[in-house]
Amino acid sequence: MSDASVDPTSLSLGELRALRARLQQEEDVVSFVRRIAQGRLDIVREERVRRGSGSHATAEPGALAAVFGQQQGAGSIRPPRDTDVSADHPRVVELTEICDRLHFADFADLDDGELTSLEAALSGFESAQSADRRDLFARIDALSRELVDRYKSGGATVDSLLD
Repeated sequence: MSDASVDPTSLSLGELRALRARLQQEEDVVSFVRRIAQGRLDIVREERVRRGSGSHATAEPGALAAVFGQQQGAGSIRPPRDTDVSADHPRVVELTEICDRLHFADFADLDDGELTSLEAALSGFESAQSADRRDLFARIDALSRELVDRYKSGGATVDSLLD
């Protein structure tokens, strides 16, 4: 049975907490990799805008700072946690392979078709990470609701945190 199909009410308190902690760690990785993909996608989209404007300027650190300085949203309502993601994590490897295969490092030298392919691949990857993240949030929230219900009903106590 996969974690996604587990009924939170069927888990012991320890199993419930352990599963929630594991899913939170997984969500941390997804969020981290998603942010990297979004940053790379922002760079590629800014290159497309630059080309569309007819500018012959090349990407420079100051321009990249402007790209990353644009507000994209309110951010997460969850407090940040330390994220230690290994370079050999499958999600990182997948993003690296996309960037290597489509020559992200040389984006300014790509022709328009190649840039479009790179943008589409990064966008697809980012969308998949976003969908995974939403799914993880829903699962974490369901586990958290079950924990709250157990505290309210007396099925769990603060003392049980020390066990």
